[in-house]
Amino acid sequence: MRWEYRNTVLVLCTLAFFATMVARLVISPVVPAIVAEFGTSSGTIGLALSGMWAAYALSQFPSGVLADRFGERRVILTAVTTTAVASAALALSPSMAAFGFFAVLLGAGAGLHYVVATTLLTRLFSNTGRAIGLHVTGSPIAGLSAPVLAAAIGARYGWRVALLLGTVVAVPVGALFAWRVRGTEPQHPERPLRKQFEPRTLLELLSRPAIAYTTVLAVIAAFTWQATASFLPTFLIARHGYSTALSGVLFSLYFVAHGIFAPAIGSFSDRFGRDPTLAATLAVGILAYPVLVLGPSLPVVVLGVVLAGVAMSWSAPLQDRYIVRLSEGEENRGFGLVRTVYMLLGALGSVVTGTLADVAGWGVAYGALGLLLAVAVASLAVVRTRGLSL
Repeated sequence: MRWEYRNTVLVLCTLAFFATMVARLVISPVVPAIVAEFGTSSGTIGLALSGMWAAYALSQFPSGVLADRFGERRVILTAVTTTAVASAALALSPSMAAFGFFAVLLGAGAGLHYVVATTLLTRLFSNTGRAIGLHVTGSPIAGLSAPVLAAAIGARYGWRVALLLGTVVAVPVGALFAWRVRGTEPQHPERPLRKQFEPRTLLELLSRPAIAYTTVLAVIAAFTWQATASFLPTFLIARHGYSTALSGVLFSLYFVAHGIFAPAIGSFSDRFGRDPTLAATLAVGILAYPVLVLGPSLPVVVLGVVLAGVAMSWSAPLQDRYIVRLSEGEENRGFGLVRTVYMLLGALGSVVTGTLADVAGWGVAYGALGLLLAVAVASLAVVRTRGLSL
């Protein structure tokens, strides 16, 4: 089989996504060392990390607008370059205030990548679900490798060297991308940037029935993903009494399952349809979370972790659902807007689930995630059986 240029773009976009994820994920394992050096609190560090993830979500929409104006290649290169620079700046931070500023810069820069890369790939590939699914694997691969490396390097050489991993990964990836990916023509260079941010235009797009419904599905999926990624190790320790080490291994298994099944689910989306694949994927979660809560033994809990990894591999069919409902010429701007919206609302998964666990226990908190996914699956069944144009 002849290697095609579009495959090169897919590989390098996936590597770029991997690089932007590594830079963000290497921070958490060395938080105690950062707290000790700056003499600050975990709450202050948490505020900086929240700012980073909020900036990441908020930059999704502007990234699409910038791609329409300047072309996808330039925006992706800006994302990787900013990631490299911000990671180095974080490692050299002289104070907690500087650390917080550079963390937000890192989030904003890294957030420029995903929307633009996704829309670029959907133009290059007819099997868009498979392309999106492969692109998404950059995240779980980073989730599996980056925290482990950061913890090991931080323990031996200190937290500043650990944070430099973001720069070490981003620089060669950026160089490869600049070398092998051709320039991309802007889709709408004539559009004034100010006009792209008009509230009336944005509300019109978000209020379209098909877009609004897909956003509801995306918020439920992102909410559940956020709750799982934020608290799965804590849940395993508190609910089942597992050790920190065992919980860490199971958390890695979650990312392995996620990474393996994301491309397959993308291919299923192309072959069997977006909505049936999305419904089936989320339905796995209806089983996964009760199994995690009620699992009487380690093998059963392992099964629950794997099923959760499968269920949280919804990106390809759900995001492709957006792309096909956006008209030609508004993919970058429109997908960026809806991704910002559903990521910001989905981020509530951490605070809501954590609060529910404090009030009612981890069994109720994680069991509720299964119920939430059941609502999404039931709504998809209604849309399909009634033939609704959503």
